[in-house]
Amino acid sequence: MAVKDPTAVERANLLNMAKLSIKGLIESALSFGRTLDSDYPPLQQFFVVMEHCLKHGLKVRKSFLSYNKTIWGPLELVEKLYPEAEEIAASVRDLPGLKTPLGRARAWLRLALMQKKMADYLRCLIIQRDLLSEFYEYHALMMEEEGAVIVGLLVGLNVIDANLCVKGEDLDSQVGVIDFSMYLKSDDEIGGKERDGQIAAILDQKNYVEELNRQLNTVSSLHARVDSLEKSNTKLIEELAIAKNNIIKLQEENHQLRSENTLILMKTQHHLEATKVDVEAELQTYKHSRQGLDEMYNEARRQLREESQLRQDMENELVVQVSMKHEIELAMKLLEKDIHEKQDALIGLRQQLDEVKAINMEMYQKLQVSEDAMKEKNEIIGRLEDKTNQINATMKQLEQRLQQAEKAQMEAEAEDEKLKQEYVNKSESLQKEFSQKEKQLLQLETDLKIEKEWRQTLEEDLQKEKETVSHLRLETQEIINLKKEFLKLQEKNKQLKRICQDQEAALQELASKLSESKLKIEDIKEANKALQGQVWLKDKEATHCKLCEKEFSLSKRKHHCRNCGEIFCNACSDNELPLPSSPKPVRVCDSCHAILIQRCSSNMP
Repeated sequence: MAVKDPTAVERANLLNMAKLSIKGLIESALSFGRTLDSDYPPLQQFFVVMEHCLKHGLKVRKSFLSYNKTIWGPLELVEKLYPEAEEIAASVRDLPGLKTPLGRARAWLRLALMQKKMADYLRCLIIQRDLLSEFYEYHALMMEEEGAVIVGLLVGLNVIDANLCVKGEDLDSQVGVIDFSMYLKSDDEIGGKERDGQIAAILDQKNYVEELNRQLNTVSSLHARVDSLEKSNTKLIEELAIAKNNIIKLQEENHQLRSENTLILMKTQHHLEATKVDVEAELQTYKHSRQGLDEMYNEARRQLREESQLRQDMENELVVQVSMKHEIELAMKLLEKDIHEKQDALIGLRQQLDEVKAINMEMYQKLQVSEDAMKEKNEIIGRLEDKTNQINATMKQLEQRLQQAEKAQMEAEAEDEKLKQEYVNKSESLQKEFSQKEKQLLQLETDLKIEKEWRQTLEEDLQKEKETVSHLRLETQEIINLKKEFLKLQEKNKQLKRICQDQEAALQELASKLSESKLKIEDIKEANKALQGQVWLKDKEATHCKLCEKEFSLSKRKHHCRNCGEIFCNACSDNELPLPSSPKPVRVCDSCHAILIQRCSSNMP
């Protein structure tokens, strides 16, 4: 016999159970005669059978804590495939009592049954088998033909009206067990075939009415769409009429602008003719006046040459003064830079001096501490030396006692031998004495062992004291080295103090020089201000020299003092001063010793 596929057997069994549950639910609902609630047993069994059908062949998904196997994943896909299912999915997510994905799937099935769209939702899901393959195995009921058959059977549930309360029901912890006793036939059911035929006829009529309602809904939606298109068409016609009116207005404005343009052209032509006549008249007057202008141009050119020569002289003197001013400014900047550098160096030296003082204080404190430690250690060394002397004395005493004990032992042995030879008869008494001597010998041996142990302990103490003495000697050597370093630091401190004193003296000298240079610069600035406020005399007013009171001529040229404003002749201003910036010596005023400037015309400022 051929072995049947167990998955095919499972699918067939689930299909048969679905047929029985759907048939029993429809028959009981029609005989019940009113809307069903959640406590109705056939309805509960229907949901259990649907849950088993959806779970068949479901892939196991690994979660963070355990393996997860729920039907909420494929049911959640329905809202992406069927937009009307978004409302159900949103309401299921918003339910407060649901905590598990299985509880959400059960609530989704109940809401879909109440909407009478469970068959439509599952049909959309079965069509998209490439998406279902992510959740189900290839042999699952939803991936095979049995799933399409179950979806066809679910269409018959549209005749049932259900009113289910999902919000207060505990859907997470329900146990889905199929009750087969509900589907077993009895004798009464066999005789009710006529009633089944009537029920089937009623169901067919109800299905036909619902299909008509659906088609009418589609027709009403098409009518609404046609109305909206007619409205949009009327709006477009109105906009087209408005656009035509605008085009007519723009054409009229274009004609007006063209007429205005022709008028403007006529006016411009008349204006050009008038301007041509005026230009010809101006040309004739220009030709007549050009001769006089040429003569004036020659005179102005001659005066320009003279003034340019004077200006060149003045520019040369100005360049000399500007160079002197730049040199003074550079010297000032260099002096200020040196002063800032010296101040920074002085601040650094003061900081170093403070650091050296702090180091000296620390070294002095360390030196005092080390001297105190040296004193304590010297006292400890003296005590240890006294102890070592005492130990040596006790060691000598113990050695003397040991020698005496050995001599006594030797003498006792000799006497014992003599007594044995001489007094054989007195053996008992000698034995007694001998036993006594042995006891004494044992006591002496024990005393000797104790003294040896004591000697070892004393030697160990002596070795420890020697180690402490060597350690103290090393510390004294370190203290001596620290004294030497302290002396070196004192010498460095003295040298730094000397350098600091020298730098302070140099800074004082620089400050004095800087104050002198600042005073000179202030004098120069005051002189420049005085020059800015003075005004040169005109040639007509300055006719005689201020010193000799003689009239100026070609031989006696005018020289102007820029400081005091006086005018002298070249004979009276014979004082000449050589400058490093000019190749020739410069004439100097007799009263204020300022540089004199030669003056040739009244046009010079």
